[in-house]
Order: sequence, then C-alpha cells, then structure tokens
Amino acid sequence: MYVPAHFSADDDSVHELLSRNRAADLVTAGSDGLDATMMPFVYDRERATLQGHFARNNDHWRRADGRDALVIVRGPDSYVTPSWYASKVEHGRVVPTWNYVVAHVHGTVTIHDDVAWLDDLVRRLTDHHEGRRATPWSVDDAPAKFVEGQLRAIVGVEVAITRVEAKFKLSQNRPEADVDGVVAGLRSEGDDRGADAVQAHRPEPLAGAVQAHRPEPSRHRPVRN
Repeated sequence: MYVPAHFSADDDSVHELLSRNRAADLVTAGSDGLDATMMPFVYDRERATLQGHFARNNDHWRRADGRDALVIVRGPDSYVTPSWYASKVEHGRVVPTWNYVVAHVHGTVTIHDDVAWLDDLVRRLTDHHEGRRATPWSVDDAPAKFVEGQLRAIVGVEVAITRVEAKFKLSQNRPEADVDGVVAGLRSEGDDRGADAVQAHRPEPLAGAVQAHRPEPSRHRPVRN
C-alpha cells in the first residue's frame, strides 16, 4: 500500500479500526485466480487473528484453507470538495479529493468446520454488534434446533495476522483552516463519521504554527498482550 507519511496510522488507531469494524473483504488467490468474499469479522487482539464465517455453499472456503490472504478493512470515507477549503479563496490552487480510512491485513487462512468453534464465534459476533442496542438480541433467543441448523450451514475462517498496512487519509496534509472547512462541510452534509475522523486525526499545532504529525509508516506487526 502507498502510504505517504502524512497519512500513516499509529498502532492504537489501527487496533481501534479492527476492533470496531463491522465487515471486511477477504481476498485469496488460487489456481483459478482471485476469490473475494465480504464477511463480518471479530478481531482477537491477544491472538492476532480475524475470525469470521463463510456460507457453506460458498466454495471460496474450500480454496482458501492454508492460503495467504488479504483482508481489506475500511473505515469512513468521504468526498471532499475544494469549496470547503479556505485556500480556494486565498489562491485557488486546490482540487477535489477523497478522504478514507483503510487497513490491509495480511495473514494465513485456517478453516474451521467445527460446530463448537462456530457456536463460540457466532455468539461473540452477536454480542459485539448487539451489545450497544437498547434491547440486544441473543443467540439464545432463537430455538436451539434452529441455531444448530444455522451453524451447519456455515464454515468458520480464521486469519492469523502477519502484518497490517494502514492508511488514514483525513486531510492531515492541509492547512488548519482547510481542515476546519472540511470538518464543517462534512457535518453540513450529515457525514458525522467522516467529520469525526478528520477531527480526531488532525495535526496538532506546535509552537503557534501548524505542523504535520508524521508517525512512522504503517507496517504493523500483530500485538500480543
């Protein structure tokens, strides 16, 4: 991944992205070319893995076991118009761009065709997404025989993470007044996620001047605590 220094992400930001994300694209290569499946994942930071499941009828899982994989995890993304920049009025040398957050997670696939493993995964996935709801749904709310049937219709996948490349392109290369304009512009269009991301990662002024914060390039190794 091409990651200019302005748009590098620190480890905490990457872990937050992986922990909060809802779904991602799993891509593997086989003898017949590339396979890609979008699926929800659970990030296990301690074991440095992503865990999810295929539909059993999706033949991708049969070709993925033991393969190298790329999991593309996305955060908010937003179109940015030059009209939001103070620089447009000042000198006019501005162009449209796109802000986005993305992580390329590299690793090795293991397939789990095991009901107990899947039951644990499905419960953790459910708790992850239902826990913030006022009246969360539980797997135990469904009839046990129905759940058993559903578990037989899926196959588990685990990606052991070897490295992560992350890019948080959120207007960090723009002057402070331009960043203010981007945040205000995104909020005016109802894109609060995009605006919050820009605000959270904006460079901090140093000694009365706007200085770009430049962390080390994102080539994160899995962290085990």
